[in-house]
Amino acid sequence: MIYAVLRPVIAVSLLAALTGCWFSERIEEFGGPTMGSTYSIKYVRSKDSPSLDLLKRETEAILAEVDQQMSTYRADSVIERFNDAPVGTCQVMPAPVLELIETGRELNEQSQGAFDLTLEPLLNLWGFGPKARVEKVPTPEQLAAAREQVGMQYLRRVGEQLCKDVDVQVDFNSIAAGYTVDRVVQRLTELGINSYLVEITGELKAAGRKPDGQQWRIGLEAPQTGERVAQRVLELDGYGISTSGDYRNYFEENGRRYSHTLDPLTGAPITHTLAAVTVADKSTLRADGLSTVLMVMGTERGLAFAERMGIAAFFITREGDTFVTQSTPAFEQLFAEGEEK
Repeated sequence: MIYAVLRPVIAVSLLAALTGCWFSERIEEFGGPTMGSTYSIKYVRSKDSPSLDLLKRETEAILAEVDQQMSTYRADSVIERFNDAPVGTCQVMPAPVLELIETGRELNEQSQGAFDLTLEPLLNLWGFGPKARVEKVPTPEQLAAAREQVGMQYLRRVGEQLCKDVDVQVDFNSIAAGYTVDRVVQRLTELGINSYLVEITGELKAAGRKPDGQQWRIGLEAPQTGERVAQRVLELDGYGISTSGDYRNYFEENGRRYSHTLDPLTGAPITHTLAAVTVADKSTLRADGLSTVLMVMGTERGLAFAERMGIAAFFITREGDTFVTQSTPAFEQLFAEGEEK
């Protein structure tokens, strides 16, 4: 499993139940456990579609491959063997691992360090990582020691090999689910499925229309305890959606709240008032990474960055006991027509 409790995202709920009408096409679905959470596939089946069993086998083969290559929760995964190797090690890596390394490096450079794939020593230290012992505030000495093991600059790619110059620990939890959604969507499309909603640990992508002609519709959950309420309704067609939030995974010590989202530049949990941020992008992989970037930056800096980069993003910020929403022009342009008023 990959995700466990590292990076929970705001749950995305389907707003339309499966139709009971008799169309020439119909909606089918399957799902199961994955990455310490679950996955769910809904798709429109026609008379020429592959069997549900075949689609499930193909999907779960991809999930198993990602787990074997990228999980930080199994000692025999490709990335954990790299993480356990000594300083100066170079190892041949499968193409998906190298792709995620390059994506991580690009996000790191674009965000000026707000995104980093080598945060695992800090996540473990604060109690949120796969090898964490206890949730507690570390000492300055512990924090300084962990920060010496963090930095994308300590990873080098040499051909098909990945090398490390210090004892870095690579952790793909901030982008692995988005990548996996894109892989599953690609395979479904190859098999002739053109209308689908693919959700993996909260990251999702949808395209096409349902048998009744409606687009796939989802709700973004409001950041509050108790009953789940849709903060915003979106209609999707060809876009991936990722939401990052800090209101479900945290601990408190001496009356202070510590989020599971860490700022790579400080090595500590974020302290701003951004509660959640949602990103839409044609690439679910990129949406996944960008939602983390914006969550680290906070509302003011994140909104400026998103507008400058043309990112479709929706921010939910705490103001006392209430929440205020803001969105970028790209988000409003993308979802203005499909949103319920």
